[in-house]
Amino acid sequence: MIAILPLLTLVGMAFMSTTNWGIGMIVPIISGVAVAAVIGKLLGFSWPELEQSLADGVSKALTAVFILLLIGMIIGTWISGGIIPTLIYYGLSFIHPSIFLPLACLITAFISLVLGSSFTSIATIGLAFIAIGEGMQMPLPIVAGAVISGAFFGDKLSPLSDTTNVAPAMVGEKLFDHIRHMLWDTIPALLISAILYWIIGLNVARTSEMASSGQEAILTGLQAQFVIHPLLLVVVVLSLAIIAMRVPAVPALFLIALMGGATALLVQGRTLADAMQAMTAGYISETGQKAIDSLLSNGGVTSMFETVGLVIVATALGGILEKTGIFAALIEPMIRRIRRAGSLIAATILSTFLVGFSSGAQFLAIILPARGFLEPYRRMNLSPLNLSRAVESAGTVGINLVPWGVPAIFAAGVFGLQPTEFIPWILFAFIVPLLNIIYGYTGFTVKRLTEKSRPETATKSEAGTSAR
Repeated sequence: MIAILPLLTLVGMAFMSTTNWGIGMIVPIISGVAVAAVIGKLLGFSWPELEQSLADGVSKALTAVFILLLIGMIIGTWISGGIIPTLIYYGLSFIHPSIFLPLACLITAFISLVLGSSFTSIATIGLAFIAIGEGMQMPLPIVAGAVISGAFFGDKLSPLSDTTNVAPAMVGEKLFDHIRHMLWDTIPALLISAILYWIIGLNVARTSEMASSGQEAILTGLQAQFVIHPLLLVVVVLSLAIIAMRVPAVPALFLIALMGGATALLVQGRTLADAMQAMTAGYISETGQKAIDSLLSNGGVTSMFETVGLVIVATALGGILEKTGIFAALIEPMIRRIRRAGSLIAATILSTFLVGFSSGAQFLAIILPARGFLEPYRRMNLSPLNLSRAVESAGTVGINLVPWGVPAIFAAGVFGLQPTEFIPWILFAFIVPLLNIIYGYTGFTVKRLTEKSRPETATKSEAGTSAR
């Protein structure tokens, strides 16, 4: 019972912050860390050991921290350079409201699959779709849901995605075997989501089609402030090419930010000081359209500080939960009662959501359950690929349903919305875990271990048991 106290503290504080206090998620997570540290001390761990567990947890997120800072630079320079305004301009000019929502989902899905980064996709093409939706008078929470659904399709399936690489590594499987196994839940979930967004879009398009005067005002405002030209879209193509060449994430994102800065100087006529300001503190838009200006006044390294802080404290919490055995103590009673493959997969997804709601961090929601459930999968003759697929369904995608999670907080900051507004519309995040549970209980696509694929240690253990 004592093991659940850090999670109860965090969830209780998070609920109060979301509904009443409005203090964000950093203090609630630190409260969970404090309770976990006290429990660890009572269990006999020394303070140096507990401090090291915090450092070990944070060390797993350092690359993600650098990536977040670079994404802040990209947002600022892509707006200042006119790239995002150009995407908005042509989107408003050519996309019909009736097909806007499914296109927002599918196009973002393609971009995220190539980039391998949901955050970069949200911050670039996603921000453009939000602005286009604003111009069409689309309900922005629904637009955000469609964009996030598409963005996390790529985050889950792209071989360039960090989470896609972490999940199979945690269970000892190969990357492309893991990706092939995920096609069964990821592709159907995206198609179902796109169809549902199309149906929803048909209902809201009637109102949107009456907004032509508002669209014209936005187009005029964009032309007055930016040089709009189709050649600016070359930057988008070059960015996709850089990622497709498998340039490592940090230098690739830095190059993409520099290309945005170059267009600001060479195309938009900004000064070097303007470009550096956009990288550091973001761009300030003055189109005269309040809604668009609020979206385009965005970006910069400093805009990422709250999200970076959230990543640091969340991964620190994960480190101490793992070191003290608190998470293992929580899932052990659940594992002991499981007798069926479907129940094991459902328990995996539930536990992954437990970590997600407790920490708000993608990496922890994947790593902790993957480590904790590996042996139960092997004992039930189930391939670890089922485990890696299940933890990705809830840890990579489902975590978007956590209002205080890092992905939701990031998207909220970029889009200027509250997480509780758009979470109900992230259809992909509901469908993917549900499909995995259905597959688990029906046996469809559930992969069994063969004699060749069984780990040597498990075979020896079974041989010893039969001898006794």
